[in-house]
Amino acid sequence: MERAPSAVRMLSGPPVPGTVPAEYSSRTDSPNSAGLGGVLSPETEDLFSTSCDLMVGQIWDVVGVAEKRAHADDAHYKPANVCCQRAASENSKRHYPWVHQMPDCSPPNAAAAGKATWTAGWVLAAALLLRAHPSVLSERCTDEKSRRILAALCQDYRGGWLTGALCEDLCVAGELLYQRCLYYERGKKVLQAQWRGRTVVLKSKREAFSSFPPLNLLGEETGPGAPGIPDAELLLMVAGEVKNTLGLELPNNSIVPLWPARQGPRWRQQLASAWSLLQQEEYVYFSLLPDLSRHILPVLGSCGHFYAVEYLAAGSPHHRALFPLGDAGQAEAISHIALSFLDMVSHFDSDFSHRLHLCDVKPENFAIKRDFTVVAIDVDMAFFEPKMREILEQNCTGDEDCNFFDCFSKCDLRVNRCGAQRVNSNLQVICDKIFRRWFSSTHRSPAVSPQLRLQLQQAVQECAHQEGPSGNSRTASSGVFWRLRWLLQATLRELQEVEK
Repeated sequence: MERAPSAVRMLSGPPVPGTVPAEYSSRTDSPNSAGLGGVLSPETEDLFSTSCDLMVGQIWDVVGVAEKRAHADDAHYKPANVCCQRAASENSKRHYPWVHQMPDCSPPNAAAAGKATWTAGWVLAAALLLRAHPSVLSERCTDEKSRRILAALCQDYRGGWLTGALCEDLCVAGELLYQRCLYYERGKKVLQAQWRGRTVVLKSKREAFSSFPPLNLLGEETGPGAPGIPDAELLLMVAGEVKNTLGLELPNNSIVPLWPARQGPRWRQQLASAWSLLQQEEYVYFSLLPDLSRHILPVLGSCGHFYAVEYLAAGSPHHRALFPLGDAGQAEAISHIALSFLDMVSHFDSDFSHRLHLCDVKPENFAIKRDFTVVAIDVDMAFFEPKMREILEQNCTGDEDCNFFDCFSKCDLRVNRCGAQRVNSNLQVICDKIFRRWFSSTHRSPAVSPQLRLQLQQAVQECAHQEGPSGNSRTASSGVFWRLRWLLQATLRELQEVEK
C-alpha cells in the first residue's frame, strides 16, 4: 500500500533539472481611473457599479472555470465589471449567451428608476464597443468607495459576524491604515494600506462579506446547548472546498493551516471568516505554496474576507524595462530578472505534485524584490494540471476555440473536442510576452558582445515559437530552457567583467 504523502511532499515533487509608480495600479486591463465616470452622474454610477459588482462576481462563481473557458477564450480579454454586457473574443467572435440571463440592472430605489432606464440603454449600446476596448467599462476604483468597503468590514467585525488577526488593527487600534485604491477587477477589490510601518495590499474576491455563501454547518449549531461541529466533518468540508478550488486532493495535515483551531469565544466567527477566504482561489495559493516556492507571496493576515500580502512594485508595459529597476544597471538587472523567471518556471513545473500552469502572463501580474527575485502577485488565472485539463477539454470547431487566455490546446475535429493537455508552456508564453521585449533586435547593450546578443535573441525567438504535441514540446522546452540559462549567465559574466 502506498504511504500518504507528508505535509510538504503532498505538493512537492522530485527536483527536475531543468504619475503613479508602476505598481498594482499600472494594470492596463483595469486602469485606476477607468469606469463610467464622465458618462453617468456620480450617484447613478455608484448605484450601478455597486449592484453590478456583486452580480458579476456571483455569475463568475456560478459558471465555473469550464464556462469561463467558453466565455473568455480571448487571450487578452477579461470581462469588464458591468451588467447586461455582450462581448465577443478576438479569436472566436462568439457572443456570451449567459449575459442575456443576467438580472435586471435597475438601481435599488424608485427615485433612480428614470436614470436606470437611460443607463440600461447606454450600457447595451456601449457593450458593443467591448470587443475593441474591453477595459473601458472596468469598475471605477475610488478612495471614497474603498473607504466605505473597509468601513462595512469593520461594522461586520463589531457586529460579531467576522473576525481575523488584522481586524483589531484595522477597526480599533488604527494600526492598519488605508492609503489608496489600486484596482477593481471583475468584483475583486485590491487596496493599498500601511500596517505598522510596512506597506501591504488588502485583497478580496468580492466586496461584501455577506456575498460569500455561508458555511451551512454553522446554521445547524445554534443555541448554548447545541452540540459542537465535529472536527472530522469540518476537515471534510474544507478538503472538498480546496479540491474544488485547486483540483487537488490534499491530506488533512496540509489543510490544517487553512483552518482555525477550536478555541476562544469567537470560534464561530473564525469559521465563517475562514470559509469566505477558502472560496478565494488566490488566497488558497498564497496560503499553501510560499513554503514550497519563493516565487509566491505569503499571506500576512486577514480580517473577514480580506487578506493582506506584501506590497511589491508590479511590472507595467509602460516601463522601458517592464519592471522598475531603481538605480540598478538596466542590462545587468534584466539578466538577473530573466534568470529568476526561468527559476520560477522550473519551480512551477517541478516542485509540486502537479504542474502549475500560468494562463495570464503579463508584467502586471508579477513583481520583483530587491534581489531581483520574480514573484507572482496575481494568480487568479493559475491552475494545477487536473484543473487545467478540466478547463481545456471543451467542445470546439477549431483550434481558436481551445485557447484559454495564455493556455492553448488543440481541437480534434473528428470529435469536435479540445484536447485536455496544454500544448504550449509557461516558458513559451514568458519568452513571448516578457523576454522578446528585452532581447529583441532593438535591445542592445554595448557591454555585451554582438555574438552573445545574437545567440540570446535567437534562443528567445525559438522559445517563443515552439509548437507541437505536448511531449515533444516539453522536450524542446527543456533544451531551450538550459540554453537560455547559460546565455543569460554568460551575459552577466561579460557585464561584470566590464565593471571591473
